[in-house]
Amino acid sequence: MDSLIAAAARALATGDAIGALKWVALRDDPPALALRGIAMAQLGELPRARELLRNAARGFGAHEELARARCIVAEAEVALAMRDLGGSARPLAAAATTLEARADHANSLQAHLIGARRLLLLGRLDEAATALAHLDGRSLPPSLAAVAGLITAELALRSLRIDPAQAALARAHEAAQRARVPALLAEVVEAWAALDRPAARRIDAHGEHPIRLAEVAALLASGALVVDACRRAVRAGAETVPLLRRPVLFALARALAEVWPGDVDRETLIARAFRTRRPDETHRARLRVEIGRLRTLVAAATRIEATSRGFVLEPHNADTVVVLAPPIDGDQASLVALLADGAAWSTSALALALGASQRTVQRALVELEQAGRVRSIGRARAQRWLAPPLAGFTTILLLPTAFPLA
Repeated sequence: MDSLIAAAARALATGDAIGALKWVALRDDPPALALRGIAMAQLGELPRARELLRNAARGFGAHEELARARCIVAEAEVALAMRDLGGSARPLAAAATTLEARADHANSLQAHLIGARRLLLLGRLDEAATALAHLDGRSLPPSLAAVAGLITAELALRSLRIDPAQAALARAHEAAQRARVPALLAEVVEAWAALDRPAARRIDAHGEHPIRLAEVAALLASGALVVDACRRAVRAGAETVPLLRRPVLFALARALAEVWPGDVDRETLIARAFRTRRPDETHRARLRVEIGRLRTLVAAATRIEATSRGFVLEPHNADTVVVLAPPIDGDQASLVALLADGAAWSTSALALALGASQRTVQRALVELEQAGRVRSIGRARAQRWLAPPLAGFTTILLLPTAFPLA
């Protein structure tokens, strides 16, 4: 390695992208292209960074397998930052194997962490946890230890395990301080701040008020009958009835829970479930059918009794009924939450993360754009979507598979 390449690499290791470019900006050999690509990534010029890294990988010969693997890992990290979540994970896995075989343990660990972060963004939490479990935290350099801590913390938060999340964030903060990379330390501080922001709304007979993640976890462990509008489920202790794919039944459950211990009249239930303000006998007949279906599904947790004017919940063991509502309502809440992370997402990546069709996501984005809540940049295949940060609360419960339903 020549002196200019070494100097640029040292600058990049400390996060000094401008300093690194001063050493290699005018060079086009593969090592310089790779370092320029990393520098451009640190400066936020992601498309240019990706192009440089691909050119560098192509420039390395067949006998330079190690250098090519490093470029593949760096490009995968750029793709993650660009929220390009499509494509196969095999090249990254192969690069990690090559790096491990060549004793480049730091970059091999980096590859595994990138893979885990990708799984996390896609909501594949069990796979992300498995990927992390294979890493030896004691062998991680400070910067990678901070990243591992952040991933571990988010996994814990999405499962509402607050104490493990705080412990992981403490490790990440200590590692970020040792790494002396300002952007990494800022990311850890932002993750800490999420713990103190409202994460949901509690709606019960006493009204509505915001609650933090720790309070959400306490509520779900309290034994109350919770109609969970974040994950579309009815929860009572260890009993969980998922209603994610039963929107009419969930609408009925939420309407009944919001006024408990009172009852809800039939006209209100029809309006909430079927979205009509002019009910007729067909709607009333359908209401009886849907109430019967809901009654069967939640029988282990609560009864649903008819009253003179409508229906009422009568829990078996819970002494209170609560609606856990997201900080923002609407069918596009999870989509807005993903976009609020500050990154530019493609429709294909959003579809992958949400488990929806790309056409469904495109229609939702058009509606949000018309409402002024999102904006697009670029065109055709290069089009990306952005949304302003949602200040004042955390969106962790709106992300895909935010916490298990069982």
